[in-house]
Amino acid sequence: MVSCACCCSRGGGTDAVNEKDNTFQKGGVNDLSQGPTKNRRCTDVVFIPIFIAAQVVFIIVTIAGLEDGDPAKLYRPRDFSGAYCGLEENWNNGPNTLNMPKLSYTMNLTSVVDVMMRQTVCSSAARTVLVDGVGGSPPLLEDQADRDKYLCDCCLTPCDRCDGSVFNGGDLATSAGLAETISARMAELTDPSRATELFSPAGANEDMFSTSDFWEEATKYFNLVCLPDCSVNSQTISSSSLTSRPYTYAPAPDDDLYNVWNVLKSATSTDSFTTDIKNTVNDAFTFQALPLSICPYHASRCVPMPGITFGELGADYCVFEFADDIVDAVGGVAAAAFESIGGSAVATATSESFGKFAGDFMNVLDTFALVSLLSFVVGLVFLVVLRFLVGLCVWIAVACTVLMFFFGGAFLFVLSGQCQGSSILETGKQTAVAIVVTGATAADNLLSGEDAVSEDMTGNGADYRGVQHYSKNGRTCAAWDSQDVFPQYNSTNFNESGLTNAFCRNPYKAGAANKAKTIWCVTTDPDYPWEECIPIGIIQPECSSGYAVENKGTREILYYASFVVWGFGALWILVILFLVKRIRLAIALNKVAAQFLAYNPHILLVPIVQAIVAIVWVSFWLFCAAFLLSQVPADYTPTGSFATYQEAYGTANTCAFWESSDECGGTPGACNGQWPTGSVWKDNVCEQDGDVFKCWRCSQPRYALDYRFAISFFVFLWNNAFNVAMGQILIAMCVGIWFFTKKEDKGKVSVVPQALRTIFRYHVGSVLFGSFIVALVQFIRYL
Repeated sequence: MVSCACCCSRGGGTDAVNEKDNTFQKGGVNDLSQGPTKNRRCTDVVFIPIFIAAQVVFIIVTIAGLEDGDPAKLYRPRDFSGAYCGLEENWNNGPNTLNMPKLSYTMNLTSVVDVMMRQTVCSSAARTVLVDGVGGSPPLLEDQADRDKYLCDCCLTPCDRCDGSVFNGGDLATSAGLAETISARMAELTDPSRATELFSPAGANEDMFSTSDFWEEATKYFNLVCLPDCSVNSQTISSSSLTSRPYTYAPAPDDDLYNVWNVLKSATSTDSFTTDIKNTVNDAFTFQALPLSICPYHASRCVPMPGITFGELGADYCVFEFADDIVDAVGGVAAAAFESIGGSAVATATSESFGKFAGDFMNVLDTFALVSLLSFVVGLVFLVVLRFLVGLCVWIAVACTVLMFFFGGAFLFVLSGQCQGSSILETGKQTAVAIVVTGATAADNLLSGEDAVSEDMTGNGADYRGVQHYSKNGRTCAAWDSQDVFPQYNSTNFNESGLTNAFCRNPYKAGAANKAKTIWCVTTDPDYPWEECIPIGIIQPECSSGYAVENKGTREILYYASFVVWGFGALWILVILFLVKRIRLAIALNKVAAQFLAYNPHILLVPIVQAIVAIVWVSFWLFCAAFLLSQVPADYTPTGSFATYQEAYGTANTCAFWESSDECGGTPGACNGQWPTGSVWKDNVCEQDGDVFKCWRCSQPRYALDYRFAISFFVFLWNNAFNVAMGQILIAMCVGIWFFTKKEDKGKVSVVPQALRTIFRYHVGSVLFGSFIVALVQFIRYL
């Protein structure tokens, strides 16, 4: 680069005047017969001192960050509340976890026991004492409004809060049956000696804990907690000399059934029916929690799952394992599969963006180096093999473009009719059911010669008299007069509602407190006694609760756009058929490019050197950046509690990704008002403000960004771009020299040294200028 300063006048004077007459002529000023022209001068020299100054600023910023940062916060495990394992002082008076460095798991009672709680509260037995009364005694819910609310909260009657019945593990009609069933189910959770029954389909909980579905939702059923080591489990309570903590389950105070649960728990009726239910609620739901010295949280967070043990995963993380007796009960293959599924689910949920990535990188630097080396070797092998596989890769890519049009059109079509609160998959399934039923009905009418029955309906469907006999999810409807789920709904009691055969209807009496939003039917599926229907021929029904895409014009655009996409897909297939020869020619040209590697195999050293430089630079930068990232101010997120999830987290964006009006943007909550955002968690111990329970709290992000990190990051991008650009210009220069070399001399003389001399003597400034522009664009994009 120094020699550049003394050669910048080269190529000027009379040579520049005569350049037009000697353009690319052999023996002229721009003679290319022996490779790229020698008539060149230094370019963009000013960027050399700018680049050096940027490196100096980077060093200054890094030294300042080394004083206050704590990179351990980027990779230490964090519990459910965001507290770091292995720290004496956690933010917002968090638990002292200095002697609890391992991230392990305890049972999330809110999720696990919620099913048993709802099976109890929403059973026919509980309904009898709460709504009807026993033996002439008044119902425990004295107010009619409370009774109506209870029935709707449990989806025991058609109402606007429910789409259908909710399966809670089976109905319990008698108090004795309730006591026996619930006590047996809860005993498998509260008694570690019955763990084998818990994970057996023959147990009282049947297949709730014995299928992959449970382990795929491991993050729902387990708390992330900091413990002394991974050996702490349900056996610790019985084997430890320390005293366990008793804990009696109760729903969260903001749960819809919280008050009903307390009514059952404190019932004063002395009849045996009510007493059986009361005793079950008070006695069957008591657990033994780990001592405070082992588990520094509220007792509700410290109840271990029976039969589950944990092993060391590394980096202070624990991994699911089954106790030996559980492995014997469910089988080694099934146990291993469940452990793997649960571990994957938790690993996905505990991953946290860039800050944790930087910390994990520092913690596994040796692994990173090994993986980088193996990746590079695989890349080189692929580069060589690509000569033979390029055709296959191209045709696979072409096929993927065709599939992209098909699935893209389907996505737009389903999205145009997606209802608020329904997932895209659920809407797609209902759309498919509607298409199949419509097609089958049309075929039946055509074969039988019968006229189609009108499927018209208005409002909530009270006037519907069509022949739909499948629910919206494809379940078969039962005949009204023969079903016993809701015996009051029959053609006699509702003679004006058209309750004939198994056709969907919406029967209700004038002034009824609970009535469905649209037509429905009693299904033949015992797990889903009732469910809403969609009239035949309606592929995309109206959404009474609103659409996922709120703007009607946007929905219409999506609808018609789906057909446009499918049309373009058909045209694209025709274009591919016409361009088959051209595609084959492009494949052949790519194969010819491999000849350059055959003549100059030493060119492979260029990406090797680039990779080594990149690995060293990225490793050094991440080490420095970790100190800057880990400095999160104490007042970054609020320390108080909030009444609702929306208040803490905010509301999501309700518009499609291409919409940008003011009404589209979601409203940030108190915990994520700035980026990087904090997270939200629900405390089992809520603050009460009058009649309002505040259970939602914030946790801080792992990292924060400021101007110092911005400077460091820009220099990182610039150095990366410079490394890439140097490799590109070097290979381009080598190809140019090789191309103009006589055929008999190809491969005899190395082209790399000559290319390096030319680049470093004349063009380092231009490379720095170009890489600066690339880094600037990348930096703006990341903003």
